[in-house]
Amino acid sequence: MPGFGQGDKPKDLEYTVEGYARHLGGVLNHLGVRRAHLVLHDFGGPWGLAWAAQYPARLASVVLTNIGIMPGYRWHSLARIWRTPILGELFQATTTRFGFGFLIQRSNPRGLPEAMVDRMYRDLDWGTKRAVLRLYRATNNPGQMAEELGTIFRQLDVPVLVVWGAADPFVPVRFAERQREFFPRAHIVILERSGHWPFVDDPEAVAGALIPFLQKQTQR
Repeated sequence: MPGFGQGDKPKDLEYTVEGYARHLGGVLNHLGVRRAHLVLHDFGGPWGLAWAAQYPARLASVVLTNIGIMPGYRWHSLARIWRTPILGELFQATTTRFGFGFLIQRSNPRGLPEAMVDRMYRDLDWGTKRAVLRLYRATNNPGQMAEELGTIFRQLDVPVLVVWGAADPFVPVRFAERQREFFPRAHIVILERSGHWPFVDDPEAVAGALIPFLQKQTQR
């Protein structure tokens, strides 16, 4: 997505949930995708679900990985730093490869491959750091989506797979079971020793749940 990794980082992009939802819709329209199977993680959850709420007839299924509709969710400590003017900039400016790696690995009991951590750090250029600060500062109440979108998704009743690393320090695993409140048919898979990036620290387990789910949905 724009602003992150190897994506373009336009300064005039609207770095908000709504802005990213519009961008996703534009991409799908450009590609001629009439119905989408969304596989979402982290901020991709709000982006994708915000788009789906506007175009429910185009939503075929959803996979939620350590994200979802989370009533009462409060920002984790790192997000609170990013949301604080000056402090967020100082944190970004002083982040080293050692400090970044320490934070990432401490947050994942199984650990992430060093090659993956190296890639994540390489992608953390100033454009990405700027996007992080703008996006987090534009998102005041991450739990508000439950109130705004919950009713819509209860009525849709689309097929949903929830995969959650139980050791995630950023998005607590207690929200995994709560997805049933909004997605009545949700199938939930908890990976006890995984952290925030289960598709990296336990790719076989994630693939074992994800691939059969998507195969079933796309064969309909």
